[in-house]
Amino acid sequence: MTSSPHPLDHLVLPTVNIAVVRERLGKLGFTVAAEARHPFGTENACVFLSDKTYLEPLGIASREQYETSVGEGNVFVARDQAYRFRVDEEGFSAIVFGTDDAVADDERFRANAMSAGNMLDFARPMRMPDGSEMTAGFRLAFAADLRSPDFFTFCCQRINPLPADRSSLERHANGVTGVARVAMSTPKPAAYRGFFEQVADGPKISTHSFGITVETANAKIDVLTPEGMEAFYDLTVPEDDPGLRARAILFKTRDLSVTSAHLAANGVTYTRKNNRILAKPAPGQGALFAFEEIA
Repeated sequence: MTSSPHPLDHLVLPTVNIAVVRERLGKLGFTVAAEARHPFGTENACVFLSDKTYLEPLGIASREQYETSVGEGNVFVARDQAYRFRVDEEGFSAIVFGTDDAVADDERFRANAMSAGNMLDFARPMRMPDGSEMTAGFRLAFAADLRSPDFFTFCCQRINPLPADRSSLERHANGVTGVARVAMSTPKPAAYRGFFEQVADGPKISTHSFGITVETANAKIDVLTPEGMEAFYDLTVPEDDPGLRARAILFKTRDLSVTSAHLAANGVTYTRKNNRILAKPAPGQGALFAFEEIA
C-alpha cells in the first residue's frame, strides 16, 4: 500500500440521450463540454470541475460499433451494456480513480482476484471551447467485485494530459467547484472494505453506524446502508440487493444561495436537508445531486 491513496478522477453516468443530459445539467447550472466520441461506440459530454474531477455522462453513439466492442472483450463497453440491461439506461455505473501507473493497478487487481478484465488503451479527439482540438490518451485498469454485478470501477491514467487551461469549462452558474463525497448503498457496507482498500490503493477507511467512509486523496466515498441513504440524502433504496449501487454525488458550492436561486429560476424541483440542497434523479441526471456550501 502507498502512503498516498488514488484521487477520485471521474464518475460515469449512463444515459439514453446526450441532448437530454445537456438540457438537464444546464438547468442544474453546469457547463457541459462538447460531445466527444470514443473509438468503441460510446460518446460523452463531460462536466469538468475546478477540483479536476469530472462527470462523464455516457451515451451510445454507434450501436453497431458498441456491440462489436463487447464481442472483442472491451471491458468498459461490456460493463456499460450489463448495467443498462440489468439496471436502467439512465444511472450511475462507475467510480473512477486517477493513477500514474495503470499497469501496477492492474497487477494489484489480478493479484487480489478482483480484475474485471483486460486493460484498455485508447485515444480520442477533444474539442476545446476556443475551437482547437487535441488528442486525449487514456489507459484503464478495471476492477470489480463478483458479489456486486451492478457497479464497477477502474483506474484511469492520462497518457497525454489534458490542456492546463480548462477554466471556461470549469466555471458553473450554480457555483459548484468540485465533488466532496460520493454515496453508494448496500445492506452490507463492511463487506466491501477490502475492495476499496485495493482499488483506491490504501485509503483511510473509517467505520460508523451507517456504513464505511473511504477517504481518497481528494474526496470521500460513503458506502451506506439503506438507513444511511435515507438519513443523509432522503433517498429510499431497496434492502434486498446485497450488491453495491452508486446513488448520489455531493457537490461543493461556494454559495448555496446562488445554487438555489439558479435551480429555482430554471424550474428545478429540490428539497433541503442537513444544510444541503437535494435534486432527485431525473432523465439526463442518473444520480441524486446534492449541493453543500464548502469552502
